[in-house]
Amino acid sequence: MDKTQVMVYFCLYGDEFPIDYVTEKLEIEPTKTYKKGEVIVRPHNPNVISTKTFYRKETAWELSTGYQESYDVKEQMDQILGPLKNKAAIINQVKAKYKLECKIFIVIIMENGDSPGLYLDNEQIEFASSVKAEIDIDLYANPYENEYDD
Repeated sequence: MDKTQVMVYFCLYGDEFPIDYVTEKLEIEPTKTYKKGEVIVRPHNPNVISTKTFYRKETAWELSTGYQESYDVKEQMDQILGPLKNKAAIINQVKAKYKLECKIFIVIIMENGDSPGLYLDNEQIEFASSVKAEIDIDLYANPYENEYDD
């Protein structure tokens, strides 16, 4: 049986900027980076035939939990915001220097109607506000298994 999963990630993004500089200033290794103009590599899907190539429209530095089995989004938020919470001033300096934006993504994949708690505490809200981060929440509900089907 598949379990509900949650992923949270923080993203600094903009036109073009030195990713290594951001990593050095924050003293945190990103879990993912990409540069404007790079080809977007999509997972192979034998049911989709596409010859179109897509390119990154921006440069980004990301810190992510990856997908984790969870019924409480706060756990993943704490994992991401914990290392960042004392770095708001640095984040704002980098944002101003390179004209960057930042966003916190919450991605939830619900299985069998099992939805996690989605609660943001004051500390998380204050951090997001201090760096002017938008919060983007994506919910994916996979089909329910009906135990009464014959």
